[in-house]
Amino acid sequence: MRGVTLVELLAVVAIAAILMGIGISSYKSLTTSYRISDEINGLLGDMQYARAEAIKQGQNVTVCVSITGTDCSANNYNWHQGWIVFVDPNNTKTTSGNSALVLRAQPAFTSTDTLTDGATSAVSFDREGLALGLLTTMSGNGGAVIPLHDATADSTRTRCLQITNVGNVSVQQPSTLASCT
Repeated sequence: MRGVTLVELLAVVAIAAILMGIGISSYKSLTTSYRISDEINGLLGDMQYARAEAIKQGQNVTVCVSITGTDCSANNYNWHQGWIVFVDPNNTKTTSGNSALVLRAQPAFTSTDTLTDGATSAVSFDREGLALGLLTTMSGNGGAVIPLHDATADSTRTRCLQITNVGNVSVQQPSTLASCT
């Protein structure tokens, strides 16, 4: 007789289930890694864009935390709630009464990841590309380090956005930057 016995079919299904179980856990790790990269690179790209626009337009451009997508959220250091990039000619770090032009708006993260340092709510770049008003210190050189943590707080998934006073913006890992925790 031709065909497949029930025992053979169950063996194939069991092997397939084991392989799927292994693959799904690897897939979850991969998608988490991609999500974290996307989130931190979104802020990195907007910071670099703001710096380039400040130089191009010859006036201040600010990136700030914004829940509304139209104005800065005062005393809010939670970048994961969204941010805006806008022309800020008077360096007021607000769009209200400033005739400021919002260049980009980033909505809040859909994940439970957090992006905050508890001190930096806005970064302005002047016409020379220098970062203005960074109050936190980074290895004694000034600047800011804004860490991104996933919901599990796994340090291998932590990424930090480093902004120096001279306007350099980069993504770092805890292994390469001591203040990235």
